[in-house]
Amino acid sequence: MIDQKKIQKSKEENVIVLDFLPHGNSQTKKSFKQIPLIQAIGTNRFSLLEIVPKPDVQVMPGDILYVGEGKRDKVHHISGKLDYEKLTGNSQQELTYAVEKIVGDNEKNFVEFYNKAQAIGLRRHALELLPGLGKRYMWDIIEEREEKEFESFDNIKERIKAIPSPKQAIIKRIIHELKEEEKFYLFVDK
Repeated sequence: MIDQKKIQKSKEENVIVLDFLPHGNSQTKKSFKQIPLIQAIGTNRFSLLEIVPKPDVQVMPGDILYVGEGKRDKVHHISGKLDYEKLTGNSQQELTYAVEKIVGDNEKNFVEFYNKAQAIGLRRHALELLPGLGKRYMWDIIEEREEKEFESFDNIKERIKAIPSPKQAIIKRIIHELKEEEKFYLFVDK
């Protein structure tokens, strides 16, 4: 499981742009002057954020923006967190691509989940919560990792023959958590 204490202490440093609204979001802002907005997802905690860009800044879906402490090139300020339902249709479509990029760029961290995941109750294990795994693959993963830790998603797939895509299972789980369709949160900071 991702170390929640570590996540809670950390803040988003970078985000991936999901949508750029040059005239603001007419669904949420009812003021006379509409300000440009960016909808984005954090690359560390999977926070869905609404961001106000600096004047005359143009961004595209997929762009990576710095939102950490210190000088920000394109970001004026972060308006706040968003729920999945508040995302535009374009943001919802881009979300899967952004999560795929984050998981792919941080493969080692997510493979570590397969190596370290533990029981979350008497009858549940964190591995069971990944879409498509269930108890059968959970036990296969536990047995294999006891012999030797996994090194990559491909290594998991090689060693556990019929397992569904380990990377896609993580991506699907993150999307479900962002949509608040889950009781337990393994990756998204809520």
